Amino acid sequence: TGVIHYFFIEDWQYVNEYRHAVSVRKVFPDPNGTKMAFIDDKSDGFVYCPVNDRVYEIPDFSPTIKGILWENWPMDKGVFVAFDDDKVYTYVFHKDAIQGSRIILAGGTELPYSHKPLLLYNGELTCQTQSGKTNSIYLSTHSFLGNLKDFGPDMLRQILTQTLMLKRFSEAWEICRLLNDQSCWNELAKACLHHMEVDFAIRVYRTSGNAGMVMSLEQVKGIEDHNLLAGHLAMFIGDFNLAQDLYLASSCPIAALEMRKDLQHWDRALQLAKRLAPEQIPFISKEYAVQLEFMGDFVNALAHYEKGITGNNKEHDEVCLAGVAQMSIRMGDVRRGVNQATKHPSRLLKRDCGALLENMKQFSEAAQLYEKGQYYDKAASVYIRCKNWAKVGELLPQVSSPKIHLQYAKAKEADGRYTEAVIAYEHAKQWDSVIRLYLDHLNNPEKAVDIVRETQSIEGAKMVARFFLRLGDYGSAIQFLVMSKCNNEAFTLAQQHNKMEIYADIISSESTTSEDYQSIALYFEAEKKHFQAGKFFLLCGQYGRALRHFLQSPSTEDNSAMEMAIETVGRAKDEALTNQLIDYLMGEGDGMPQDAKYLFRLYMALKQHRDAARTAIIIAREEQCSGNYRNARDVLFSMYSELKTQKIKISSEMATNLMILHSYILVKIHVKRGDHMKGARMLIRVANNISKFPSHIVPILTSTVIECHRAGLKNSAFSFAAMLMRPEYRCKIDPKYKKKIETMVRRRDTTETEEPTTACPYCAFQLPECELLCPSCKNNLPYCIATGRHMVRDDWTVCPHCDFPALYSEFKSLLQTENVCPMCSERINIVDLKKINDCTEYLKLEDGD
Repeated sequence: TGVIHYFFIEDWQYVNEYRHAVSVRKVFPDPNGTKMAFIDDKSDGFVYCPVNDRVYEIPDFSPTIKGILWENWPMDKGVFVAFDDDKVYTYVFHKDAIQGSRIILAGGTELPYSHKPLLLYNGELTCQTQSGKTNSIYLSTHSFLGNLKDFGPDMLRQILTQTLMLKRFSEAWEICRLLNDQSCWNELAKACLHHMEVDFAIRVYRTSGNAGMVMSLEQVKGIEDHNLLAGHLAMFIGDFNLAQDLYLASSCPIAALEMRKDLQHWDRALQLAKRLAPEQIPFISKEYAVQLEFMGDFVNALAHYEKGITGNNKEHDEVCLAGVAQMSIRMGDVRRGVNQATKHPSRLLKRDCGALLENMKQFSEAAQLYEKGQYYDKAASVYIRCKNWAKVGELLPQVSSPKIHLQYAKAKEADGRYTEAVIAYEHAKQWDSVIRLYLDHLNNPEKAVDIVRETQSIEGAKMVARFFLRLGDYGSAIQFLVMSKCNNEAFTLAQQHNKMEIYADIISSESTTSEDYQSIALYFEAEKKHFQAGKFFLLCGQYGRALRHFLQSPSTEDNSAMEMAIETVGRAKDEALTNQLIDYLMGEGDGMPQDAKYLFRLYMALKQHRDAARTAIIIAREEQCSGNYRNARDVLFSMYSELKTQKIKISSEMATNLMILHSYILVKIHVKRGDHMKGARMLIRVANNISKFPSHIVPILTSTVIECHRAGLKNSAFSFAAMLMRPEYRCKIDPKYKKKIETMVRRRDTTETEEPTTACPYCAFQLPECELLCPSCKNNLPYCIATGRHMVRDDWTVCPHCDFPALYSEFKSLLQTENVCPMCSERINIVDLKKINDCTEYLKLEDGD
């Protein structure tokens, strides 16, 4: 009759009843009785669950089916087979799936001839044969029960599909491990989510390294509400419509709205918000309006912006009002849009609305909005398009764009308002136009010249040159022609008006080609102006001709021709030219040798430092003989420094001469400071080398006697006084000292303050402080440039400029009254003086010297 009763034997009563629409032909309960399959008169198959009184139709059910067997393996209770004479069909009942419970056809297996199925256990079907015996066959849907390592990758993928259909996740895990393919792990994880196996899905995602999914699943796995959990899982696998239905059926329907908002499905979100959260409608409307605006649906965007205004959320409402302004303009309601944009506090909105209006050719409104938004460049640009020059002039002080200033300047120039045009051209940095107006209209050439000099404008220089040419000021015209790179015109002009010196002066300070220099040189050669000819032959690299002209040049006070000749030979590095100049300096041709200092400079220019050193000694000797001791010292010092820089060994003759001359210079410094002992010690050193000061023997010996007497060095004073009494010197003694010196000699006083001793910096032997040769280690000792004494290790410094050594304490004391180095005469700030704790490298250097 189509009525199925469930009867409970223990209580001896009916517990359940199901009425089917048509007659039921056969029933097949599972071993536990919790599910039952039946076939009705229409040959359709169904599964009935008495627990929840639900019936599920079996899909793809063949009308020839003879019977159904349920799986007896206790671990897999949802599987059953339907069979006819030829084939067995495997079905799976998926009870806990996110789409709800349903039955799927997993596959079919051919049934051997005359086999009748009796029992199904873990994919093994036991059948009765025609002879009455039993025979087992394995279902094709359970091929994963064999040895998986026997299958290739393609077969393994098919088997993975079978395991996922049958919910055999442990076997699927093993297959994924064998395949080790990300897509297979993703398939397994998706199937786990589909069947709500959250813990197994977490395990799979963790193995495949998907941290995001692991964290998301960890958050939802404890949810007890079946629909809410299913909704989350449906969302994770991308089935958003199903997720929405499940959320709405759950205890937390608002989750559907949150999902649609997160996905930016604003139209769906609005529909849900009307039902679930009306207070969110304005915020969703605003977001939906932004999306519609982006898609070009301005009508609906405007409507949604208007719906989005809340009246109590300032920031949100400002966005909506900005949208209303822009959409109104796009829809053609310009007045409403401009009013809204003007009232709105945002500068950016005014700029954007201004741009919309500008595109719509609504220039007046666009310019007003730009001006209100303080976009003065854009406002001025639009006012120019309207030809509203008055407004442009008002905005000009705030405009930074050179292009706008240029347009304004051109307009003002066309109107004959040159002063305003010049100011605008200056702002536009159009210097050529500024120069043109100053020359042609404002009659202010001085200003034009200043601008040309400042900007180095080539075109401007040409205009100024033409202006001076009209006035007949050829010198200025040449200058500006050169500046404008018109060298040929400048040269011709200089030739015509005899202004070649001016042209030459200008061009030699510019970066000019060799041809220009040569043409000038040839001009001066023809004019017999040797110095200028030589100078320009040197600039164009014709060293031989340059030298010839320099040597023919008449001598001047500063003898610049000789200096230039030396520079020419130095640059040429040509042996023949060098010999020619040396012959000239030695007086080979006319028997009149030149000053030795030129030979010295020549050697320096040629970097022949040893020859230069020999010449320097000769020059110093000549200067000494002439009594120019400071000049002699300076020559030796500069040579000494140069040789030191070039790391060339310095001769002992030069070093000794420098030391003696420097000692003489120190005398004046110490006597001036009232330090008679230091002055006396240095004078003793000088007097002991008196032959090096031939023109001042008597004055030096006289000074030595006086200073020694003052310092209490009576014995030394007597010795030098006795020397002065020699007939050749006696008559030359200054009368005011003569009597005193004669008395000193007659009444001999041998008292002498003993000279203090200090340690040798090399071997620490104690020797008199002004002694420069150590009797112990036989080293020449470095001397202090401040006192002339030998250096000591623990009181060492050097001049920051010339690197000569000095006793730190003495040099510091000297700098209290003198602010220059006694050796190189450079200014020294006392704070720049640094004490050197380890002077080893200086001693090595001195030793090397």
